[in-house]
Amino acid sequence: MKKQQWVVVFSGLVLLLSLYFLGRTKPNNTKPPATAQSQTGDSHEEHLETEKILATAKSRLSPEQQAWVTAKENSITRGDVNAQKIKLYNELAYFWKDSARVFEPFAYYLGEKSKLENSEKSLTFAAHLYLKQLKSVDQHALQVWMADQAADLFRHALQVNPENDSSKIGLGSSYIFGAHGASTPMEGIQKILEVVRKDSTNIYGQFMLGYGGIMTGQYDKAIERLNTVVKMEPDNVEAVFLLAEAYERHGENAKAAEWYEAGKKFVQNPDAIQAIDKRIKELK
Repeated sequence: MKKQQWVVVFSGLVLLLSLYFLGRTKPNNTKPPATAQSQTGDSHEEHLETEKILATAKSRLSPEQQAWVTAKENSITRGDVNAQKIKLYNELAYFWKDSARVFEPFAYYLGEKSKLENSEKSLTFAAHLYLKQLKSVDQHALQVWMADQAADLFRHALQVNPENDSSKIGLGSSYIFGAHGASTPMEGIQKILEVVRKDSTNIYGQFMLGYGGIMTGQYDKAIERLNTVVKMEPDNVEAVFLLAEAYERHGENAKAAEWYEAGKKFVQNPDAIQAIDKRIKELK
C-alpha cells in the first residue's frame, strides 16, 4: 500500500476509534485555506486565512446567532482594551463551543484569550486542544492550520517558562503535523528527542516519537517507542492501536494482528469492533 493510501486508511481508523474512546466529533466541514503561510510570510495573509475559516463558520449560523456574534465582535471600546478583549474572547469561545458546537472558532478565541492572559496554564491548555483535535482531521490544510495555531501557543508558553518539557514536546509535535517553522517533520522529532534523551520515562515524548515515526515511515523506531509506552501504560488505547499499525506498516502482520486483538478489549462500539475485526482478518 502506498504511503498516501495508508494515511487515508489509518486516519479513518483513528477517527472511527476516537469517536468512541475520546468523545471527539468529526470537525465541522469549514473550508480551510488552500495553503498555510510560513512563519516568515506575510502576517496579513496569515490573518486572512484565519478570517476565512471564521467567516465560513459564521456564515453557517442562524441570522440571530450571526447578529449576536457581529455585535460582540464590534463591542470593544476605549479604556482597558486588554481586559475587554479577554472577556470578549472568552464569551466568543464558549458560544462556539456550547451553542454553535464548532471547534475551530472555539479553539481560536480560546487561544487568543490565553495569549492576552499570558498564562502558561491557559496557553498550553489551548495548544493541546489543537493537537488533540487535529489527529482526527482529514483535511490536510486544516490540519496544518491547527498545527500552526498550536505551535504559536507553545512558543508563547515557552517564553513564559522555557524549561517546560511538555511545551517543548508539544512544539515538536506541531512541527511533525506540518506547522511552519521547521523545514521537515524530522526537526520536530529532534525537538522531542532533546527531552526524551534527558528523561526516557517521559511517556508523552515517547508516544509522540512513536507517532512521528509512523508519519515519517520510520516504523522500526515507532515500534520501539510505542512498545515503551504500552509497557509503562498498558491501558493507553491510542498507543496500542498505533503500535498495531506500526507493526503492520513494518510488514509484521502477526504482531499487528496481536495488538489489534489486544486493543479490542477497550472497545464496545460495534462499528469500531467491526473495523478492527476486518483489519485482523486481512492480516491473516
